[in-house]
Amino acid sequence: MRAGWKQPLHCAALCFASYVVFGVAAVGSAAAETGASPVIGDERAVRQHLDLSDLATMSVEAINAHGRMLFDAKFTTLDGAGRPAATQAEVPVKRRPGRVPALFRTSGPDSNACNGCHNQPASGGAGEFVANVFTSVGVSDAEFDTLEAQFSNERGTPHLHGSGLVELLAREMTAELRALRRDAVDQARASGQSVTVPLVAKGVDFGSLTVQPDGFVNVEQIEGIDHDLIVRPFSQKGVFTSLRQFSINAMNTHHGMQSDERWGMQWTHSADFDEDGHKQELLSGDLTAVVLFQAALPTPVQTMPEHPVLQDAVKEGADLFDQALCSQCHVKALPLKSLTFVEPGPYNAAGNLRASDRSDAVFSFQLSSAGLEQNEKGEWMVPVFSDFKRHVIADAEKSHFGNERLSQRFIPNDQFLTPRLWGVGSTAPYGHRGDVSTLREVIGHHGGQAKEARLAFEKLSDLEQRKIIQYLQSLTLTLATEIQQ
Repeated sequence: MRAGWKQPLHCAALCFASYVVFGVAAVGSAAAETGASPVIGDERAVRQHLDLSDLATMSVEAINAHGRMLFDAKFTTLDGAGRPAATQAEVPVKRRPGRVPALFRTSGPDSNACNGCHNQPASGGAGEFVANVFTSVGVSDAEFDTLEAQFSNERGTPHLHGSGLVELLAREMTAELRALRRDAVDQARASGQSVTVPLVAKGVDFGSLTVQPDGFVNVEQIEGIDHDLIVRPFSQKGVFTSLRQFSINAMNTHHGMQSDERWGMQWTHSADFDEDGHKQELLSGDLTAVVLFQAALPTPVQTMPEHPVLQDAVKEGADLFDQALCSQCHVKALPLKSLTFVEPGPYNAAGNLRASDRSDAVFSFQLSSAGLEQNEKGEWMVPVFSDFKRHVIADAEKSHFGNERLSQRFIPNDQFLTPRLWGVGSTAPYGHRGDVSTLREVIGHHGGQAKEARLAFEKLSDLEQRKIIQYLQSLTLTLATEIQQ
């Protein structure tokens, strides 16, 4: 870990700098930075790549700016966009022979830039219904030219603000759950008796597990999380462990930009697996920069309306939100012990950079505490409005959120990760498909394990219900230029 990275990452200054640099010129010219002669008529969107070794000599702000450039870049074929011989699968899979379109709305590539979808109210934000994507089961090599639900799941675009805090919370929760399992194994071996341990992390109940004296672990009572006890906070099903894994998958699926750390020589024995004539489309340093940009996006905030009547409604709505049992799953704030973001994370699977892969792979930086309060233990209270747990959200009476036909990573079709409501006031439309236009409608569709909360909401008066809506509308995304240090 390089000591030079142990410096505060102030989201305001850092993000504002990247807005200024790339708001004036679409892409910073590598030629200008190095003194080399410019390339006349250069149509590359990415004119400079970063390896991990390059990051050691750069400031956090410069690396973040590079990540912002990659996030906003409209990739061209000169950058390696497209994947004529590879599928959208997250593991390297060859495409069946035959001509395919350069951009393909269903199985992709389907976008030129990350901010083609993540753009409301600014880069790194959410996306409208028109920006929906179509995902297969996750490891399939299927290609499809239809929007029929039996071939894919249609998903809306969530915002990425506060993502660094999200990943840190998930890492700490994972560590707590695994420590509980480890202690149970030790106790069972020492006592010669079965040990059952409740799996509670940051106050969230994930069920329990039982360890036999011989070390066998019964996982049947684990709830809302994978049996490996890794909290996966990204994607609407909760299947991606880290921003790095999410970014590597998205770059390949949506843009045909393939990272060396998954599609390169180490895993495929090819420097150009997708056979588009371009090698080293994304280096590990590029991926670290993209992760840094997303991790540093500002924390969603509460924006109080100007009118006193609406201000009072927001305050009363916060209490009614609890009264209607909404906060049982949409936990208002979770405690975070440390703001130190270490990249790569400790739970990355193969095909994503891990600390053991290279001696210069690990970097550390501080996320901003702007918008966060501390509890009596000195922990940072992160207002995510989620429990990072999957719940059954549909039933026979309320089936809207159970309308997908394909399971993803063997997760039942009626289960979804509790959506993080911070920023919900800025990210209409709603639902995993982005096909619900109002918050009241979303609440009305709650079934399954959320039925009790829906019924509690419905018992409230119309005015009380509208106060909850007003409260949710106050949970907004904030542009980086509006953040105050």
